[in-house]
Amino acid sequence: MKTVTLPSVAHIIMGQSPPSSVYNSVGKGLPFYQGKTDFGELFPKPRMYCTAPIKIAEANDILISVRAPVGPTNISPARSCIGRGLAAIRPKSNLDQKYLLYFLRFYEPQLAQLGQGSTFEAVGKKELEDIEIPLPPLAEQQRIAGILARADRLRQLRRYALQLSDGYLQAVFLQLFGDPVTNPMGWEIRPLGDLIISFEGGVNFPPLSEGDKASDWRVLKISSVTWGDFNPLESKPIRPNVKFDQSLIVRKGDLLISRANTTELVGAVSMVRQTPPKVLLPDKLWRIKIKEDSKVLPDFVLFVLRQDSLRKIIGDLATGSSGSMKNISKAKAATLPIPLASLKLQEQFVCIVERFERLRAQQHEAARQADHLFATLLHRAFRGEL
Repeated sequence: MKTVTLPSVAHIIMGQSPPSSVYNSVGKGLPFYQGKTDFGELFPKPRMYCTAPIKIAEANDILISVRAPVGPTNISPARSCIGRGLAAIRPKSNLDQKYLLYFLRFYEPQLAQLGQGSTFEAVGKKELEDIEIPLPPLAEQQRIAGILARADRLRQLRRYALQLSDGYLQAVFLQLFGDPVTNPMGWEIRPLGDLIISFEGGVNFPPLSEGDKASDWRVLKISSVTWGDFNPLESKPIRPNVKFDQSLIVRKGDLLISRANTTELVGAVSMVRQTPPKVLLPDKLWRIKIKEDSKVLPDFVLFVLRQDSLRKIIGDLATGSSGSMKNISKAKAATLPIPLASLKLQEQFVCIVERFERLRAQQHEAARQADHLFATLLHRAFRGEL
């Protein structure tokens, strides 16, 4: 399959930011997209507008991020102003727009690598002009784009199913127990500290030096618990000669909470549902050990701590001068209010959680397979094998 340089089949328009005096957030002028932060799955979402744009993307132009992170793409839904974090790529008549979009998503890792040479990750017009794109006949481009679009829709449907299920258990919790702070059902309230044996803290392991051989053991990052589902892959290697206490090993059934993060994410909590690989507890995560006679079940405590009203209390209790990293102390975490709901209701809720988690695991696997299928087809398409 012949390849051509991008400028021979598309116009490249580099973004330029107008003066801030012509920005607004009330919808006057054109939508103003500044970078990846404005992107959605396929189309950007306007946050700002501009009454005196300098560089303009037309409807259906492909927007590509040229400043950190380099490479992500979206489609311009309408005429818009683009800032210096973006470029617009407008296909000529011999290049199918969707084919170009999928090629740029295939090429994204290579473009991102080019952007790593500077202090601030970025690429310029020359790097975009140097891109070589396979160019089969237009009808063949459209056939390839159609196959990729179907695989992409399947992938997005799987992700959407996961998103829809995200709020299910929260809704069930509120229906059974009510909000734990307003306590409309009149449950007895006890501080968390009365119901647990301890907050078990981890250790700050020394970082692995460049070129050092890594241990089989890894230490968790705070991001392993940030987004609800426990993710042991969010971890980093430790030195092979580091000795550690066996109590630091993270095991199935552990209830983990972050003591440090941003104001919105400090106190994020997750349950370890499956036996994880060799991962250890870091200093910024606690393991909550609940007393056997506490009359609260771990899954119940997990969802109490996930409620918006509790998240607000945790954010208010966290301290720190930097908005990017706040901390909550064990003493303050121990004051968090926990309702002593009916144990029978808690057991019913745990059964619902267990059934849901089995379904959730199936959804995750379906999403993983859809992502793998799309990635495989993407690589085959631009190697001329589709």
